[in-house]
Formats: sequence, structure tokens, C-alpha cells
Amino acid sequence: MTDTAVRVQPLLPTPEVLDALADLLVRVVADGGSVSFMHPLPHGDARAFWAASLAHAERGGRVVYGAWDDGLLVGTVTLLLDFPPNQPHRAEIAKMMTRPGHRGRGVATTLLRAAEDTARARGRTLLVLDTATDGGASGLYERLGYTFAGEIPDFALKPHGGLTGTRLYYKRI
Repeated sequence: MTDTAVRVQPLLPTPEVLDALADLLVRVVADGGSVSFMHPLPHGDARAFWAASLAHAERGGRVVYGAWDDGLLVGTVTLLLDFPPNQPHRAEIAKMMTRPGHRGRGVATTLLRAAEDTARARGRTLLVLDTATDGGASGLYERLGYTFAGEIPDFALKPHGGLTGTRLYYKRI
């Protein structure tokens, strides 16, 4: 894998960013990415999802990162921070997506490291995440030090139909 020279930054809810996020989500779902949506995903639904997510980020409950390559949004990850009072030590990695044509270039690794750095800076010591059993990113997470905790069969529908399990991971940081 060759690290790509991408610029990673927290995203703000500008019209351009919302359209870029919606486009990325629609493409990932069309390509079979199991990120909570079914294919075909209307652009307006994807945009509404990201508008709500970035509004939550503005309130401090999460950070949504984008990876940009020459003006094109090529990946995103969300760091969830809003947990109950008995869980101030943890955060969750969610909605890790890389544009299909940019996979294998280090985009996801760069995004994940940015999320981990923010979690540490905010006093978090435990990260959790889940990924689809079929076509998920287990290999990536394991290479980056996440520990497999278990698998739940038939957890969700795949974007084009059929069930897939989910694999649960954690990492102490």
C-alpha cells in the first residue's frame, strides 16, 4: 500500500461539503459498502444524513473528517464522542468510507489515525467499531492494532440485499 498525499480535516456543513459527502456515500453504497444504507440511495437522502451528522458535530457530539485529494473528497470517517456519563473514556469509529477508485492508497489509514489522535486529545482511552463480515475492513483494522472482539451473524442487510454479519473491534489508545 502506498500512502496517498491527502489533506485530512474536520468537515463543516457547507453546501459544497454536503454535496461531496452525499456523492461519496451514494458511490460507496452502490459499490456494496455496508454503511447503513440500501442501494439505490437517493442523493437527497444521503445529503440529509450528512447534514444531520454535521449538525451533531457542530454541537460537539462527533467529529466528521474528510480526506481530500486535489479538491476531490476521497474518504471520510466519523469519531463519535457523545456517550453516557459512565462512558467518558470511550469513543466510536463510524462511517469509514473510501471512494472506490482510491482504495488501497492509505486514505483510510490516514483518516483513522486522525480520528485516533483526536480521541486521545479528548481524553479517550478506548475506541470501538464494527465492520461488515462480508466485504468489510477487518484486515485494515487488524493491521492498525484493533482487537477482534466477536461477530454477530445476520446483523444487517447488504446494500444490494442479503444478510451479513458484523465484526466488533476495540483498541486501547
